[in-house]
Amino acid sequence: MDVPTVSNDLPALGLGTYKNEGDQVTESVKTALDVGYRHIDTAQVYDNEAAVGAGIEASSAPREEVVVATKIWNDDLAGNDVVASAKESLDRLGLDRIEILYVHWPAGGYEPSKTIPAFNQLYDEGLVDSIAVSNFLPEQLETALDRSDAPIVANQVELHPLFQQSELQEFCETNGVAVVAYAPIARGKVFDVPELGEIAEKHGASEAQVSLAWLRQNGIAAIPKATSKEHIRANWESQDLTLDDEDLSKIATLSYNKRQVDPDFAPW
Repeated sequence: MDVPTVSNDLPALGLGTYKNEGDQVTESVKTALDVGYRHIDTAQVYDNEAAVGAGIEASSAPREEVVVATKIWNDDLAGNDVVASAKESLDRLGLDRIEILYVHWPAGGYEPSKTIPAFNQLYDEGLVDSIAVSNFLPEQLETALDRSDAPIVANQVELHPLFQQSELQEFCETNGVAVVAYAPIARGKVFDVPELGEIAEKHGASEAQVSLAWLRQNGIAAIPKATSKEHIRANWESQDLTLDDEDLSKIATLSYNKRQVDPDFAPW
């Protein structure tokens, strides 16, 4: 299967590695890449960058085809900490460059006038191919775009059929920023939604596959966490599913506007 992409040529489906550590994440990354995934997402705070790098090294996927993304944690977002922190991530991953480097949250040491120029420096030095942000509201993304000389290619946020963030989607599309969805199956909540169950039964699919197909058809990349070979492959096969207009209309009524991820330091 060819790898579908969304805006800014991001692979539409990636492997999330939140709360996945050690040999398990190494094996998950290797499995995903061997299945066909070309987008691997991690973060400093996940404490698994070295294991992710080992999985990339162990796979048969050509390195130049793989988009590797990591995120600088809030404690290291002060302007004078960003470059050193990013280089530590590179060392842990065992890579000479990172395809996408995210500001994990607009929190902690984050200060647009200092943090964003430090990310630009990494871009200018060729240590990162692209810079991005995560958990940014439209007004924060607008400020970051104003501060950045380099393109901001993505905003990674919680997004799924139960929390659709239409306003944010529209803002990102208008400004040429791809949306990457974490928690794309609402941390399992999609399995409890009768409408998604009906659509899944209609297509001989799972509710998770319906959710991933919905994201892809809306031009949103998804990075579902999966550890078993079965789930990794099932998520990959969601790319064979095409929802019809009736399905999409039914899902459009589902947004409950309830977050699954809502830490005290969040910007909302």
